[in-house]
Amino acid sequence: MKVLITGGAGFIGSATAEALSAAGHTVTVLDTFSEQIHGDAEQARATEERVARSAEVVRGDVRDRSVLDELVPRSDVVVHLAAETGTGQSMYDITHHTDVNVGGTAALLETLTTVPHEVRRVVVASSRSIYGEGSYRCPTDGIVHPPARIISPGRFDPVCPVCGGPVVMALTAESAALSPASVYAATKLAQENLVLAVARARGLSAFALRYQNVYGPGQSLNNPYTGILAVFAREMLAGRPIEIFEDGLESRDFVHVADVAAVNVAAVTSPRDEVASVNIGTGRAVSVNEVARLLAHELDFSGDIRVSGRSRSGDIRHNAADIELARRTFGFEPRVAVEEGLAEFCRWARRVLEEQGTEDATGYVTSLQELESRGLMSTTGAGESPRA
Repeated sequence: MKVLITGGAGFIGSATAEALSAAGHTVTVLDTFSEQIHGDAEQARATEERVARSAEVVRGDVRDRSVLDELVPRSDVVVHLAAETGTGQSMYDITHHTDVNVGGTAALLETLTTVPHEVRRVVVASSRSIYGEGSYRCPTDGIVHPPARIISPGRFDPVCPVCGGPVVMALTAESAALSPASVYAATKLAQENLVLAVARARGLSAFALRYQNVYGPGQSLNNPYTGILAVFAREMLAGRPIEIFEDGLESRDFVHVADVAAVNVAAVTSPRDEVASVNIGTGRAVSVNEVARLLAHELDFSGDIRVSGRSRSGDIRHNAADIELARRTFGFEPRVAVEEGLAEFCRWARRVLEEQGTEDATGYVTSLQELESRGLMSTTGAGESPRA
């Protein structure tokens, strides 16, 4: 098939392009090669050359109808990954995140509704963030979906919205309540809703894949708003101290990019002609403290790891996916255990940062200062422990 991937030079997009090409499909990638994600012009060119080995690369903006009107009619399937992804950044850079994520999706869908084409399916990248705090189990009230947390000294966990008592994390299924806690999350839910609504109206097949925390070789090590794995790896390799927010017991479901690329291929090629939202993760929650410990071990880091107690607006406490629907729909089974995947990631990050250098320490620090200056970084409940 002929597959168009928006945002296809990014972390997930380039892995997906390579996997689709290896499976015999013809791939076209549309990407802006933004500096925040891809680095300077030289680094962006290196990425473009790498992606070009498995796909035709078109530099352009997903909001540009003239580009979309040219590329969509040449495609059988569209994989829509283009988005601004910084959760914290989205809380103050609201217009831009909304314009790219929602406006870009709207432009793509307008092309699909106004220009003759043979596209039969759209696969859109959604996010676990649309659930907000996700599912928890209360001893009294069963499965509940707490609203956004109110953090107080020493108290980071959500409480039961019915009785106010303590709750423990449960796997979040697709049927869970949707409650985005950040602008980024709200735009991802909008992307999903727009794609599924238009697909139903136009008789297209569509899958909204609700990714958990995707990691692995190829992540942007330049973007200070990227996930904690890339941030921690860069700081550790530079010998700088690590700050862990809250109490370090907050957890995420880390899914390897190879598993995500494989399920993206399955979504493109699936014989199932339907419109559905599907969780993509591992079903295993790993705490930030454990992530820091694993990274420190792999990177031979013996510096300071400090649990600060600070918290960021828009962050959730826990989340891990119920992936039973992905198993039934795509035969999906995550193959890369987090310990194995982190070891691989660390070997790759060490090699890349030895070439690029780790001297640019200001990006991450500046990103935190920006959040603090805008009142989006709380010190409520901040304590300190010397080591995670």
